[in-house]
Amino acid sequence: MNSVVTRIRRIVAGLSFLLTILMPFIGTSAAFAETYVPISGAGSSWSANALDQWRRNVTQYGMRINYASTGSSDGRNQFKAGTVDYAVSEIPYGLTDNGKKDDLPTRGFAYMPIVAGGTSFMYNLTSGGERITNLRLSGDVIAKIFTGVIKKWNDAAIVADNPGLTLPDRAVVPVVRSDGSGSTAQFTLWMSKQYGSIWGAYCTKVGRNECGLTSNYPTISGMVAQPNSQGVSGYVAQTANEGTITYVEYSYALKTGFPVAKVLNKAGYYTEPTAKNVAVALLGARINETPGDNYLTQDLTGVYNNKDPRTYPLSSYSYMIVPTEASGPFTADKGKTLAAFSNYFLCQGQSQADVLGYSPLPGNLVQAGLDQVKRIPGADVTNVNINSCNNPTLDKSYFTNAPMPSECDKVGATQCTDSTGGSSSGSGGSSTGTTGTTGTTGTTGTTGTTGTTGSTGMTGTAGTGPTVCDADTGVCSNVKALPIATEALGWSAINWVITSVIIIVVLIVVVPPVLVTAAARRKR
Repeated sequence: MNSVVTRIRRIVAGLSFLLTILMPFIGTSAAFAETYVPISGAGSSWSANALDQWRRNVTQYGMRINYASTGSSDGRNQFKAGTVDYAVSEIPYGLTDNGKKDDLPTRGFAYMPIVAGGTSFMYNLTSGGERITNLRLSGDVIAKIFTGVIKKWNDAAIVADNPGLTLPDRAVVPVVRSDGSGSTAQFTLWMSKQYGSIWGAYCTKVGRNECGLTSNYPTISGMVAQPNSQGVSGYVAQTANEGTITYVEYSYALKTGFPVAKVLNKAGYYTEPTAKNVAVALLGARINETPGDNYLTQDLTGVYNNKDPRTYPLSSYSYMIVPTEASGPFTADKGKTLAAFSNYFLCQGQSQADVLGYSPLPGNLVQAGLDQVKRIPGADVTNVNINSCNNPTLDKSYFTNAPMPSECDKVGATQCTDSTGGSSSGSGGSSTGTTGTTGTTGTTGTTGTTGTTGSTGMTGTAGTGPTVCDADTGVCSNVKALPIATEALGWSAINWVITSVIIIVVLIVVVPPVLVTAAARRKR
């Protein structure tokens, strides 16, 4: 009996020793299992397609990031009131809109660049029964369209921009935002700076004494107003709404499969808001680098007037507004989540910007953004390092290799026939009546229909892409970019360690009594 007990004691001692050795690994596994509390934000619909993709991506890390694309003005107001943890906006606080100043929040905050992109002009137009997909517009024509000066698509000014198109005798229907919008603010800022006399005359006509930049578009008869980016792009995309045109982030044109107008830049080329055209344009932006309430805000005058032929003139970037102090409902635990999410989209998330219809932030803005991450209460700054960022703009060749526009995109008697935006699977129209080519497969979409030979030579539309449903809203939509595929988490070493410890504990608790009972029975 004594020998049996001695053996049992040795087994227990051995198992206890093994458990002691494995205890540090148990602690390590707990460290690996980061926990994040949910956070909520609101604001820009201009940035929403990028944000929604990134929010889906970080669920694999246990993060729950809620976001409502209610418009930049609402996002700023909610952040100011403390009802959301963060906001996203294309314009900062402190600006005067229609005679009213947007006061700063009382709590500490900072602006963090989030993503760049181009405000595009998505339209729904046909000629001779075929869709026009290669429209060109100069800046003054755009300003006149959205102030009611130009009322018909075959207006002489639009015809002058489009020598290769036969334009229809159809009413132009501008579709504008009905809510307070950063997109509206960026667009009206551009008009006020570049075409001040046109915009100023319109503001006087609608009874605005001081217009300039405004988040709330003043409307007149003949215009249609819709809420948020989804609303204006969705309205234009309806078959019945032919003749409509709206201003919206390029991503929405890709998402809906509709074309955008190429816009005339200061170099005399009509360009599209592709990722590289936007990136090149933003090299002309002046960034406020003076610490204070306006740190990292943008002056886009140099973008509007950039004479690089690749420039898209209505390029800009949006901000995330983040707390720099823990107060009210915002805690350090929430700050940990917000900082981890911010670190993700500033680095890894930027590699997706192009396919989502945006442009990755340049390196100086990524570094400035990472500096703001460190100011968020509760932030884990150990992994905040630009050297670990997977951002294509950190390679200077991203800019030097950006393609030049075709000569047919230059002001003159010729016009390129390639389609734009979400309709880019086919070729555009031409007065020479060239044969439309077969619509090719979209980025991740399905094959378009075959174009036909016609007086304007239009082609099939792009594929609609797969359906993705938003986890928060339940809204399903066709997109051109799928969420990033991630490797499934396999049976890791940590899993083996935890399982082994459980088995050992069970053996320590169960085996000795069983052995003692067996030995006692054998003794009898």
